[in-house]
Amino acid sequence: MIRKLTVDTYSESTDQLGSLLADAVAGGASLGFRDPFGPEQAAGWWRSRQPAVADGSLTVWAAHAPAGVVGTVTLAAEPKPNGRHRGEVVKLIVHSAARGRGLGRELLETAERAAAERGISLLLLDTATGSPAERLYETAGWTRYGIVPDYAANPAGVLEDCTFFYKRLPQTA
Repeated sequence: MIRKLTVDTYSESTDQLGSLLADAVAGGASLGFRDPFGPEQAAGWWRSRQPAVADGSLTVWAAHAPAGVVGTVTLAAEPKPNGRHRGEVVKLIVHSAARGRGLGRELLETAERAAAERGISLLLLDTATGSPAERLYETAGWTRYGIVPDYAANPAGVLEDCTFFYKRLPQTA
């Protein structure tokens, strides 16, 4: 079950979100962090985002299973007045034990739907070139608009290319 986290439920979920993020980084996902990176550090990073959740500039959803949080996606609103029509999908993460069952696509669709309901007509995101996430975005109707070589280091410190995508959203009335 995917639920939008309120400020209170977000605060209660940071340890589980931290375990999820640490699992992804341990699996080699290029999410902005380098090894060693454990659940405590990851939970601290999520806690540092709480003010943005409180002010509405970040909206976070979590997928729950009996074992706890198994997936998440975040929608970042553009704060500049000339960009309020766009947003960014960030930190789409599925636990290694829950992959291959469509949860990533379901999380992505949740963020897309919520963005359209907020009047956002353009979404952006980026991912490591050649990653499984790249295939997800391609098959979900996202448009690749460029690849930047050596954009970011993966958890092991190796520079990797990054692919950038956008998607135009239908507007709800």
